[in-house]
Amino acid sequence: MKKVLITGGAGFVPSTLADGLLATGEFNVVLVDNLLTGSLLNIPNHPNCYFIKCDVNDYNDISSVMNRYGFDYVFHYAAVVGVQRTLDNPNLVLKDIRGFENVFLLAKNTGVKRIFFSSSSEVYGEPVHLPQHEHETPLNSKLPYAVVKNIGECFCRTYKEEFNLDFTILRFFNTYGPKQSKDFVMSKFIDLAIKDQDITIYGTGDQTRTFCNIKDNVDFTVKILNDSLFVNDIVNVGSDKLTTIYSLAEDIIKYTNSNSKIISLPPLKEGDMTRRQPDITKMKLVMNREFISLEEGIKEIIKLK
Repeated sequence: MKKVLITGGAGFVPSTLADGLLATGEFNVVLVDNLLTGSLLNIPNHPNCYFIKCDVNDYNDISSVMNRYGFDYVFHYAAVVGVQRTLDNPNLVLKDIRGFENVFLLAKNTGVKRIFFSSSSEVYGEPVHLPQHEHETPLNSKLPYAVVKNIGECFCRTYKEEFNLDFTILRFFNTYGPKQSKDFVMSKFIDLAIKDQDITIYGTGDQTRTFCNIKDNVDFTVKILNDSLFVNDIVNVGSDKLTTIYSLAEDIIKYTNSNSKIISLPPLKEGDMTRRQPDITKMKLVMNREFISLEEGIKEIIKLK
């Protein structure tokens, strides 16, 4: 059995990744999380899964875990997330750099074979062209969250160059699914619509986004781990189907048969990019099936409510 560490493991994407790894029967999975935003309800109930409350930004805390288990692979997903939260708490975001220092140093010293780093579409900032390609699109955002993610990517490249620690950088674009917390746009809109409460959008709602179903995200990630794909490379993980925020709200109201109204608020001063669309050529090469449609994904979440 291969041993895997997932940091931020009580969060939406990390805990669902754990579900996917455990379903293969090939992994023992340890999840660590300080529970700042994660939930114990997300932790898989599985004999090969173990949760430890731990802060990766505290060297003594995370070193005891990594030295004890000697992991084969590390998925470093721990981070302060959410546009508004990161704008409101920029210093908290900067503290995530300590986590990079700790996890990469310990990965190097404990024989980790490969580290997967969860970066973000935020690193691209306002795009100069669409779709956004991993190696051709400039990284131009100066927001603390994006800058910190870029620093994490630098850790990946530096530790490969100096210590030969293999990596894969995963740039996530708007992943959604059943476990997602209610402060993200998809889950927030669905929750409001089910309650027949008004849905608020910033500006006109013409901002374009793509939404990746968590099953597509996890199936892809498990496959590139098992097949040793995109080693020492960067991969966009998302969907290439564009929708506007206003259209998303309209569709959710329709699918929930809601009486909610769409209310426009003043645009955010920063952090709300007008356009975002990944080049997912690499992802399409790996997936041996159609991606889950936005309509199908939304209706699946509504059924579980």
